Amino acid sequence: MTRAGLEPWATRELGIELQHSDSAAGHLVPELVEPGLRRNPRRAHLLVSTVLGKHLPTEPSVVLGAGDRLGELVLAALGIDTTTRQRPEVDALVLGFAETATGLGHCVAARIGARCYLHSTRRDVPGAGTFAGFEEGHSHATSHLLQPTTASLFAGTAPLVLVDDEISTGATAVDAIRALHAQHPRSRYVVASLVDMRTADHRLTCELAAAELGTEIDYVSLATGRAVLPDGLIERVIALPDPALNPVGTVRGATARVKVAWPAAVPDGGRHGFLHSDTPAFERAVAEAADALMERIDPASPLIVVGHEELMYLPLRLAAALADRGVATRFQTTTRSPAYVLDEPGYPLRRGFAFVAPESDDSAGRYLYNAHWPGSPSPDDSPADARPQILMVVDTPADTARLHGEGGLLDVLTAAGSDVLLAVVPSTDPVLLRESREAAHR
Repeated sequence: MTRAGLEPWATRELGIELQHSDSAAGHLVPELVEPGLRRNPRRAHLLVSTVLGKHLPTEPSVVLGAGDRLGELVLAALGIDTTTRQRPEVDALVLGFAETATGLGHCVAARIGARCYLHSTRRDVPGAGTFAGFEEGHSHATSHLLQPTTASLFAGTAPLVLVDDEISTGATAVDAIRALHAQHPRSRYVVASLVDMRTADHRLTCELAAAELGTEIDYVSLATGRAVLPDGLIERVIALPDPALNPVGTVRGATARVKVAWPAAVPDGGRHGFLHSDTPAFERAVAEAADALMERIDPASPLIVVGHEELMYLPLRLAAALADRGVATRFQTTTRSPAYVLDEPGYPLRRGFAFVAPESDDSAGRYLYNAHWPGSPSPDDSPADARPQILMVVDTPADTARLHGEGGLLDVLTAAGSDVLLAVVPSTDPVLLRESREAAHR
């Protein structure tokens, strides 16, 4: 059943079933993910998470809670006490997969007290240098780069935890482990995900890969299950009518702008490595930014905080801080992945926006789904004063003419009648971050 208690549309009309097998955390697969669609000749189904805050506007406490519970499973797998909330630093490394799991990976790293968190990226940042890379076969954007400030952040033999929102075959995690194991062999890896949908054959392939590498790879998830896909699904989905994107409201919304101060020596996320020792300064910066944002939003109106692709954890934490200050808040982010939008009860992607990539060196399209308050039966027909505020959080490389111009995200959102407050955070400069860390250790 979906969040609204309906049989999923994709189950009823196309025969896609998401079956539950087991859970070490008391969750059911159909509660964690709903079946969506994408018109892709390699894979036509999409697992839409109800707890990730990507496609669906989600309470920030739910997103953080799912990351916490996954982190506790990782601690148990590593043989570490799970009852302590404020953890001392643990000699473990965490890698989150771009773009979907950059925030989830950071949540896991924070819960376990990992010495360093890093997420892969599709943005090749000048001055960063690339430590390693790997490919993701079924993804819309397949290449992953690892760009820590120094390769030494991921050196050593400490256990490495790899975090993704879902495991469908395990191939992406194994490919990443191969790439990293070739540089710094380890005896222990843990692959953590919200749902693990591998078949028995997939699990065997993963076991053989671990044996070939001479290492141990454990898998933990909030729930395990499998996706049952009917024959001819790809052809049926490709044959569906073109989706209706970029709804237009009767009155165009307005845009306002606020700069969010952020310390240059504090990473805004895990793109270039986030150390456990960065946590106190990060917490202070989030609190100060949330206080500044409270001066620009209407605390009596519901708010959707929208992050920009890989920039997930900082917007999530801002959303949580605003919720703690009494604002009814939901969180989600934009994405590179095109999905099929259908305004039908029981289907998770009821509304969609397509827009040009804001970064000037990228020509690929970008997408945002739903972006309306949960429970609203017809968001584009609701009166303007009943629509939620949207707080869009981007970093400086995304604050371009393409973001603001025709066909950009601000254009398509305001055309639909949404009022948008744009918050711009200074992007982490890997060179300055590296120099500040080196100076701190002199």
